Amino acid sequence: MKNSRFTEVQIIKILSEQQQGKTVNEICRSNGISQPTFYKWKSKYGGLDVQQLSKMKEMEKELSQYKKIVAELTLENVVMKDVIAKKF
Repeated sequence: MKNSRFTEVQIIKILSEQQQGKTVNEICRSNGISQPTFYKWKSKYGGLDVQQLSKMKEMEKELSQYKKIVAELTLENVVMKDVIAKKF
């Protein structure tokens, strides 16, 4: 997957320019992005500030750790059931 030229903090700053009264065309032209990119960012990051973004990233990291733990425990459970089934 291609990495963005812009960090998430920069994206939030670009999106906040619209709240300051600039039009989408002006924002896109000054930052060198297309309108579909702007609207994609707006749907993903719209209404967030930098603190909320960092909290969201932290929560996503924590969620991925929990998913990994559940996957490991599920695998362990399946293996144990197979071992018990083979003994009988």
